[in-house]
Amino acid sequence: MSDPIRCGLLGAGHAHAMGKLDALRDSSDYELVGVCEPDEAIRTRLRGDERLEGVRWLTQEELLGDGSVAMVAVESTVPHLLELGRAAIDAGKHIHLDKPAGTSLPEFRSLLDAAADRDLIVQMGYMFRYNSGFDFIRHAVAEGWLGDVYAVHGSMCTEVSSDDREALAFHPGGMMYELGCHLLDMIVLLLGVPPKVTPFLRHDGGHFDGLNDNTMVVFEYDRAMATIESSALEADAFPKRRFKVAGTGGTAILEPLEPPAIRLCLREPVGGFKAGWQDVPVDDAPRYVGDVADLARCIRGEATFAYGKDHDFEVQRTLLRASGVDEA
Repeated sequence: MSDPIRCGLLGAGHAHAMGKLDALRDSSDYELVGVCEPDEAIRTRLRGDERLEGVRWLTQEELLGDGSVAMVAVESTVPHLLELGRAAIDAGKHIHLDKPAGTSLPEFRSLLDAAADRDLIVQMGYMFRYNSGFDFIRHAVAEGWLGDVYAVHGSMCTEVSSDDREALAFHPGGMMYELGCHLLDMIVLLLGVPPKVTPFLRHDGGHFDGLNDNTMVVFEYDRAMATIESSALEADAFPKRRFKVAGTGGTAILEPLEPPAIRLCLREPVGGFKAGWQDVPVDDAPRYVGDVADLARCIRGEATFAYGKDHDFEVQRTLLRASGVDEA
């Protein structure tokens, strides 16, 4: 067996930080050297967290200056992701950069270029890239089982507490920026970059925090249309998160997204599936396990990383357009 890849967390204020911490600690591919959180307020808040019991706290200089550390998971709050991600790249580390990719498109492009120049991997934290339900849909579309895709609809909503809303209000995209980005990544993978993006960003909740909490975006293609909705107001939303792809040959519906459950309808039998509606069994793996395993294989040279910098850049550019910001 190969030696474990020494890694660390840079930033711990992201909503996914503790999940990534668990995935890295539980994986035989990695050896976690410690966690660095430059923000003193966040660091103070987390010091009593049971999930961090036994984890070594490091300074940024200690983590990035350790030549034995090959990978850093950048898990800060979103406004600091690019600053810390670039510091890790400049220190010669592969990075897992959580989503979305900060707030500045030019800074993100500069980070991606710097990583490419040093032959370093930037893995974005779009967790559905490693979800078996989305894997099935991507395979069905690529094989032509659904015919010509003409419509995609995604719904990824939640209910955000009053205490957590203000932290999400920093960006005009609101919930589209926070959650819709996961589904937007899938739409760009399936259909490419949309020529026209029309966002609807509303503040409809009874709060005075400025968070755009009821959002939708429409993507228009030459022969297809896609929509995403994301709100912070929906009670018990997780079971009804869904992703639907409709084509001239059939429809695939992923609902819920986690644990993944697929319903497939085909006009004609294809790919070993019958005509009409049917359930498709897919595996259910914990979040982030596939992400960190794939990254380890790619760092070791056992696999080629599937997501290039051009795709990640276009996803971020499209997300900004979907959030009412056009830096193109």
